[in-house]
Amino acid sequence: MSSNPQQPSFKTDRSRLLKDRFAQYGITAGGVMVLIALLMIFFYLLYVVQPILESAKVEKRVDIVLQNTEQYVGVGVEEQTEIAYLLNKTGGVDFFQLKGANTGKKLKNLATNLDGQVTSFAKSAPFLGQYAYGLDNGQVQLVRPSFLVTFPGNERVITPRLSYPLDGQQLLVDEQGHAIERLAFSHYEEKTAVVALTSDKRVIFASFTAEENMFSGEVEWVIERTELAVDSRIDELLMSPDTTRTFIRSANQVYIFDTRDPSDVKQLQILAANEENANLVGTTLLAGANSLMLANDNGEVSQWFEINTDDGRQFNKIRAFETSKNSNVDIHSEFYRRTFFTTTDSGDLGLYYTTSQAHLWQGKVSQGAIEAFAVSPRSNAALIIADDKLSIFDIHNEHPEVTWSALWQEVWYEGYPEPAYTWQSTSASDDFESKFSLVPISFGTIKAAMYAMLFAVPIALSAAIYTAYFMSSELRRVVKPTVEIMEALPTVILGFLAGLWLAPLIEIHLPAIVALLILLPLSMIATAFLWTKLPENIRHLLPDGWHSIILIPVVLLVGWLSFTISGGVEEYVFDGNVRQYLTNELGMTFDQRNSLVVGIAMGFAVIPTIFSIAEDAVFSVPKHLSNGSLALGATQWQTLVRVVLLTASPGIFSAVMMGLGRAVGETMIVLMATGNTPIMDWSIFQGMRTLAANIAVEMPESEVGSSHYRILFLAAFVLFIFTFVFNTIAEFVRQQLREKYSSM
Repeated sequence: MSSNPQQPSFKTDRSRLLKDRFAQYGITAGGVMVLIALLMIFFYLLYVVQPILESAKVEKRVDIVLQNTEQYVGVGVEEQTEIAYLLNKTGGVDFFQLKGANTGKKLKNLATNLDGQVTSFAKSAPFLGQYAYGLDNGQVQLVRPSFLVTFPGNERVITPRLSYPLDGQQLLVDEQGHAIERLAFSHYEEKTAVVALTSDKRVIFASFTAEENMFSGEVEWVIERTELAVDSRIDELLMSPDTTRTFIRSANQVYIFDTRDPSDVKQLQILAANEENANLVGTTLLAGANSLMLANDNGEVSQWFEINTDDGRQFNKIRAFETSKNSNVDIHSEFYRRTFFTTTDSGDLGLYYTTSQAHLWQGKVSQGAIEAFAVSPRSNAALIIADDKLSIFDIHNEHPEVTWSALWQEVWYEGYPEPAYTWQSTSASDDFESKFSLVPISFGTIKAAMYAMLFAVPIALSAAIYTAYFMSSELRRVVKPTVEIMEALPTVILGFLAGLWLAPLIEIHLPAIVALLILLPLSMIATAFLWTKLPENIRHLLPDGWHSIILIPVVLLVGWLSFTISGGVEEYVFDGNVRQYLTNELGMTFDQRNSLVVGIAMGFAVIPTIFSIAEDAVFSVPKHLSNGSLALGATQWQTLVRVVLLTASPGIFSAVMMGLGRAVGETMIVLMATGNTPIMDWSIFQGMRTLAANIAVEMPESEVGSSHYRILFLAAFVLFIFTFVFNTIAEFVRQQLREKYSSM
């Protein structure tokens, strides 16, 4: 009989043990799965980001032996790097196979239609793919190697051919018929221009415009010629693709002319570009033609572009690169990026990126001098004529614009007056250079979180402490669920209301908002003071813990009063326009969607999180601690400050950090409630762009695998690390607080 009562107890203990073990294993498995998920996210982000951290590589693909390399003056390749073309001194073009079974085979030789003897040769900007021959009769012939792709029998066939801009029309540059010794040209869209040095040492700028005769329908050429005044010898000529700038290198000086109007050519500037104990030996224009690259015989290559100065826009030296120490350095630009190559007469090849001032690759590619060089349209291959052969090199340089300095340091971009932190990934202009500084959007993330926390933390913590410690249980059962249900509001709705309702409201009634920030705290303190002065019989009419009800009419009255006097205050204090006063008198820019709007809207979203966790922490403090303090003669306020808050501090700290994590990762509110301008300004009246919002805005339009795409993943990685580090620090601090006050 005695064993029967123990049997149910044994079953109960065993069942409880099984449940405990199941819960233990379940919680452990859940924790491990969360950790695995975090590690998978971490490594996936690294996997996507890793390619932008790779170094550039240059690898030889094939060599093609040539009979006489000295006859060739230019080289190029079609987009797929399957066929190369070599232009010789007499106007002929040889085409060679670069891929497949017939690699190295000469496919075809085509002759350019010329009416005279070739005396000079020039090539256009790389993306135009055009070349020009200067003749001994003062004429210039433009030619463009092209490729016809057909699919007979479903087989891809590329047929080389020559096309002639301007319908093959030869351009008469010098009416006197003197030979063209040097030239530069551009034929782009509807503009055609040539600048040439003639055999009698004149520099002629000629503009050619085709106009259709309205009566006969025939095309007539309108030609405007201007002689440019350069008294010394001419070493090199350059022209921007849009024909608006012409550059003439004369010894160690570069003359810059404004050639927008052919009938009114103006000299803009003379650059003394050589360094001490060095001479200028080469020039070229970067892609976009906004930067002028100059090479000295001491191996230095410098970048110059126009910036605003006291004397107007002028070319200034921005940065310099140390290349191979060689007296003959040639510079070659890519088609579209701000990358350039250097070649020397000792066979050295260098690869650089200007904006980030990065030295990407350098090596020896030939024993003798590099006679001709060209880069492919996709910048994934290069052609070099040297050592009596044509060499093809594969280039792996997908993300030259991404470096540590470009991401996290100030960068001096083309046209900017000074170095700056700039994020601008896209533009409508083909000359645009992407700007990928993560500093402005990281700053915006911190700024948005800071203003949200400034709004949310005082309100949430004060409300949590009052609700848990002072409020009656009946009122608490209504208030706590009401505040917590605020967290169920979708952030897209809060962002929508903030952008379309709150932002215009603040703009129209800015004095009222400022008045609320000042009058609400003062009115609450005044109300509390007056309440203490009332007779006790009146104060006892309101039960303990219900005193917050008194503040409801006060808050409503102060709010109504602030908005009522807003118009009058703006009229009499700010001359009827607060925004104009802020701009003209205080020098502050006011954006309708600004940090104040974001702080209020995002703070409203964060308040329930902080309130709920902090209120539970305060309410969970054992009653014997507070009762013992009160029994020893401490007041309620002393008990709260010295006992309750200290004991609840780990939970309160966790609440704040949870709110901070929510604010840092918030997307929709920031996306809709601010102007998404990636600027670095602490002003409460200006907007910002955050990491999360930037990813949401730009990820759909980014090209998969591009630098832009991978940098957005890098931004996500930065956000991941940011929150991880903060949460780790927060957990460490929480544990320290818990150990310190657990003995109370």
